[in-house]
Amino acid sequence: MALSTHARAQMKALYNALADRVLEPHDPVYVEELNAKAGFGGDPVEELATEIDWQEGGGVCLFTGQRGTGKSTELKRLQARLEDLGVVAFYADLSEYVLLTKEIEISDFLVSVAGALSEQIQARYGASPGNRSYWDRFRDFLTQDVSLTEVKIGAPGFDVKAALKSDPEFKRLVQEKSRGYVAQIVADTHHFIAEAVQWVRDQERDANKKVALIIDSVERIRGVGNEAMAVYESVRNLFFGHADSLRIPLLHVVYTVPPYLPILAAGAGSLLGGAVTRRLVSIHIFKDRSREPDKAGLETLHKVVATRFGDWHTLFSIDALDALAISSGGDLREFFRLIRLCLPSVRDDAQLPLDVQAVAAAQNAARNEMLPIPADHLGWLQRISASHEICLAKDADLPVLAHFLDNRLVLNYRNGSDWYDVHPLLRSVVDAHVAASP
Repeated sequence: MALSTHARAQMKALYNALADRVLEPHDPVYVEELNAKAGFGGDPVEELATEIDWQEGGGVCLFTGQRGTGKSTELKRLQARLEDLGVVAFYADLSEYVLLTKEIEISDFLVSVAGALSEQIQARYGASPGNRSYWDRFRDFLTQDVSLTEVKIGAPGFDVKAALKSDPEFKRLVQEKSRGYVAQIVADTHHFIAEAVQWVRDQERDANKKVALIIDSVERIRGVGNEAMAVYESVRNLFFGHADSLRIPLLHVVYTVPPYLPILAAGAGSLLGGAVTRRLVSIHIFKDRSREPDKAGLETLHKVVATRFGDWHTLFSIDALDALAISSGGDLREFFRLIRLCLPSVRDDAQLPLDVQAVAAAQNAARNEMLPIPADHLGWLQRISASHEICLAKDADLPVLAHFLDNRLVLNYRNGSDWYDVHPLLRSVVDAHVAASP
């Protein structure tokens, strides 16, 4: 029996329903309780909103989580929650302003923050403080104060923001030329932002109106190749060495940070006014520090899929869906991807609903993407699997740890306290590894 038009239409609908996208808080498929895990460490978004609501004068909050845990969606919820509390809350994606694979310095970071705030104010109110964007102000600084003559910044069509994001040579020149002006850049960005906050208050006709800026995608700054350690060190220096400069008077700022930052720069939060890093973790589908599936977590993932496509059970058996959920390790993006991987190969209505055996090909394909793994990495993964701790021996190993976390070879869970384990699809490979004799 061939694949019917109805079955093909259903699979197409499910495939598109699980496409990766950032959800707004009022999206009908948004499942709010997904990250409101009061029994497993609280709701990080509600905690951040409350902290900002209680802060006086301004402050810093930190937010982290691995790719696929839904950080951007939750930050959109945070923005909406802050607005409900009477805060003017702006959201900006740093990937639109910064070259994420190169070293970051306090100068270009703060310039990007000020530029992002300037653009968000323009978008909301249709005007900028002083009728002049921050990018115009920074362009004048580069031409007049720094005398950056290597690039014709004033040439028609030249875009400082775009060049900082996409031109490594321009970024390097700006960093190099600005190092003698760091104090001036910090003071200027702080002054501009203070003016911007006051301008927003004037527009809102409220002299005490709180203004917050949520900076997303800082956690995506990561090194590549031989430059990897230098990039990670620059992130540590940004949050540890320049903590005072990241505290901006009058503005409440939420910075996303890489999952490795609390390990890389322990204590940075205390330098940022006592900020505690709130963390999103993978869905709770395993019991505490074990490989035993947790029924409640699996049912949560059933609900997430059902909210997007109510007839999923006509395409997957419960056992097959649970197998994919367990294989994803509770990573929502990976879970959706595994489901989507199964669908294009279906050729006959008789195959539906797909059983556990039918989804094995998708599991193997996802596993093969993470292989091969060097022997020394397998040894480290074994230690993580046994101890459920990160087991970072020395700073020089940080790029490897960042690779584990960024590429989800290691997943972060919370059952009251945080713990780690290797990706479920890698368990057989890691468990089978035998270290070579010296």
